[in-house]
Amino acid sequence: MATKGKFIVFEGCDGSGKSTQLKALSKYLTGKGQEVFLTREPTDSPFGSLVHSCLTGRIATDERTIAALFAADRLDHIHNGTNGILKKLNEGVTVLCDRFYFSSFAYNGGFVPLEWVISLNTPAMEALTPDLTLFLDLPPEEGMARVSRRGEKERYETLERQKLIRENYFALFERFRARERVVIVESEAEKEATQTHIRKIVGELLGL
Repeated sequence: MATKGKFIVFEGCDGSGKSTQLKALSKYLTGKGQEVFLTREPTDSPFGSLVHSCLTGRIATDERTIAALFAADRLDHIHNGTNGILKKLNEGVTVLCDRFYFSSFAYNGGFVPLEWVISLNTPAMEALTPDLTLFLDLPPEEGMARVSRRGEKERYETLERQKLIRENYFALFERFRARERVVIVESEAEKEATQTHIRKIVGELLGL
């Protein structure tokens, strides 16, 4: 039987460089002989596609609906029998995920009652806790500058909202520190320096 894989989540405000660093880490780990599965939330499933449409404004809806859709997408993401996170972990694969339940708490929980969002996600939290959550921290002003260079903005991509979301993240990390392993990583201008820091943290977890 394969040794269970490790579940590593990347969190951060918009423009923090999560996706770039996650892909760089995947390439590094693969080079070290690790079997790696990259995934993200919202997913590419029918549930995730609905979330994407809400975030980009193609579907007009309210914050509660978005929070509920995120929770449904996450449960399918965990339990899906084809390429779900638990299936991959049980096969001994290292899973790198761009966003997980802390994103729902920090984003959705800033605009609808937080306790309700947490209750929606309790089944996901009970099913799967990350072995490591890496939070890429960047001043919201710089994050929004990066987002502006990228082009189209989504629902939460305003400076005012990003400031609130960042504050929410730190309050949530303190609240859940007894059950979660969270490491704050400064998202530096030099991407290689950020990646070096990430590799050191992940290497300790994986014994590399």
